[in-house]
Amino acid sequence: MSHSTGDSALSERVAAVIVAGGSGHRFGSRKQFAALRGRSVLQHAIDAAAEVADQIVVVVPADVVDETRSSIRAECPTEVVPGGETRSASVRAGLRLAADSTYVFVHDGARPLATEALFRRVLDALRAGAAGAIPAVAVADTIREIDASAAPLDRSSLRAVQTPQGFRTSVLRAAHESEAEASDDATLVAALGETVELVDGETTNRKITDPEDLAIARAILDSMDSDPTNPELRIGQGFDIHPFSEDADRPMVLGGVTFADAGPGLAGHSDADVIAHAVTDALLGACGMGDIGQHFPDTDPALAGADSIELLRRAVADIRAAGWSPLNADCSVVLDRPKLAPRRSEMQERLSEAVGAPVTVKGKRPEGIGALGRHEGIACWASALVRRT
Repeated sequence: MSHSTGDSALSERVAAVIVAGGSGHRFGSRKQFAALRGRSVLQHAIDAAAEVADQIVVVVPADVVDETRSSIRAECPTEVVPGGETRSASVRAGLRLAADSTYVFVHDGARPLATEALFRRVLDALRAGAAGAIPAVAVADTIREIDASAAPLDRSSLRAVQTPQGFRTSVLRAAHESEAEASDDATLVAALGETVELVDGETTNRKITDPEDLAIARAILDSMDSDPTNPELRIGQGFDIHPFSEDADRPMVLGGVTFADAGPGLAGHSDADVIAHAVTDALLGACGMGDIGQHFPDTDPALAGADSIELLRRAVADIRAAGWSPLNADCSVVLDRPKLAPRRSEMQERLSEAVGAPVTVKGKRPEGIGALGRHEGIACWASALVRRT
C-alpha cells in the first residue's frame, strides 16, 4: 500500500468498495472469478485498489462469501460481505463498512486492468476538492439511437465512463440514503447537486462482460509484459532449522536425499528436510504468498512424516497458478554432519526437478559457534528469484 506524502494525507483514510456481485449470465459463469494470468479477475481489481487504499470491502454473492474470503489476498485490511439484489444495493452493503473513511472508491470487480495511476488520478481530484471524480474516455464509434432514422449523436460531447469512481465518503453516503437505484454512483451524487469531475480514463480499462473480453484482457497483459529487458522480478529469502532427533532410527533427509549412515535424523512433524523447507519459504516469500507454515501447518495430522520434496512441488504449483515462475534458488546449509559434498549433485537434481529451475546447495561448518556448533541441529538459509509470467 502506498500513499501520497504531505500533511493532509497523514490523517485521511481511503477505502475501496469492490463490487463483484454479478451472476455472469452473459459470460456463462461468474466472470469475477475467471482466471486471468494466474489470478482471478477479481484479484487483479483488488491488487490495483490495494496500492492506494487503507481498507478494501469486497462485495460478492452471498453463497460465495466464505470461498472468496479464503481465496483473495490484499496488502491492507479486507472485508468480504454479501451483496444486494441490485448494484446500488451492493454498493450500500460495502459502504456501511467504510464509514470512517475520508474518501471511497467504488470499483467493478470485473475491471481487472485499472492501473494504480488511474486510482491516483481519481484520488488527486478528490484531494483537490472535488465531491466526486470519475474516469472517462472519448467515444471512438459513431453512436446512434435505436431509431435508425435519427441523426447520429455528436460523439465529441460524449464520454464512456469507467471505474474506479471516487467520492468524499460523506457525499456518497448521503447519495445512497434514499436507497435510489442508478447504473453508477456518479449519477446518484450528481442528483444531490454535487459536481462530479471527469479525469482521464484508460482505454485498456475494459470491463469483462463476454468471454471475448477475457481474451482481450489477457492479450493486453501480454503486451504490457512483452519487453524482455524489463521483466517483473522478485527475490525471496527462506530459513529453517531443526534439532537432531532423539530417535536413533529416524532417517536423515536433506534436499530430498536420505543419508542412511548419518546417525539420527532431524526432529520435525514432516521429514524435517531443512533444505527443502528453506527453499519453499524463499519461493513463497518472493511471491508474497506467506510461508511454509501457512500452507503446510505442523498441526495437520495428514502431514506427519510428509515428504518435503512433495510439499515443495505443491508450493511451486501454487506459485505458478498465481502467475509466477521460479528462476533459481540457492541454499547455504550450516552443519557439521553429514558431509554434503559427496551427494551435492543428487540433492541439487532433486530440488531442481521439484522447483522446475536450478537449485544450488552449499555446506558451511558452524566452527563451534552456538547451538549448531554444539551439534544440536542443522540450519539452512535460502534465496530464490521468481519472474511474473
